[in-house]
Formats: sequence, C-alpha cells, structure tokens
Amino acid sequence: MSEKRNENRKDFPYYMQLTDATTSQLVGHLADISTGGFLLDSDKQIPVGQECNFNLALTEDVTDKPFITFLARSKWCRTDPTDPLVYNVGFHVLEMEPEDLEIFNIVVNLYGTNKPIDK
Repeated sequence: MSEKRNENRKDFPYYMQLTDATTSQLVGHLADISTGGFLLDSDKQIPVGQECNFNLALTEDVTDKPFITFLARSKWCRTDPTDPLVYNVGFHVLEMEPEDLEIFNIVVNLYGTNKPIDK
C-alpha cells in the first residue's frame, strides 16, 4: 500500500547536518523537509524501518541552542539518481520534545522552499 504525504514538502537548499545523537558521527544532510519528516542525503545505506536518534545542528539565526535531538524512522532508501555514491533516505519523525518541535518548524519555514506535493 502506498503512503500519501499530508504535509507540503519543501526543498532544503541550506546545508544542515544530521549526526547520530549517540556517536556524534555525521549521518547526512537535509535535502527536503516537512513538519512530519525529511529527506536525508547520506553516504551510508540506511535500512528501512531503522530508528535513529538524530542531532540537527542549528544556527544562531534559528535559536541559541546548538542542536535539537529527535527520534525518526527510515521509510525508504534509494541510490541518488545523479550520484551513485549517495543514498536518499526518507524519514518520518517519531518523537521530539515540544520545544524542539517548535524549533524544527522554524527551520522548515525559514530555510525550506516550496515544492509540489508528491501524488
């Protein structure tokens, strides 16, 4: 059964890193974003269904916090169509503190650029 997105997706041209909250290792960079999920560009293949605790690095124009932490689950993983050394991984956000969710929504609105909803 195919999943339909309820949120507007936004391209994410701004370079924001996602790191593993446990190891602090770089996992990838945001490629597009919505209030419920995001597309990650990664040099690692991430299995479908894997839950990841992420830190999203922030800038001072968003908040004085250096990062927000949240739990997300991978929904799919594909080789990037233009760069075979990169994986595009779709994630759904599972858990986020209310204060961090407000910051996440600021990031979506501040840096995301509108794109059509996938049908």
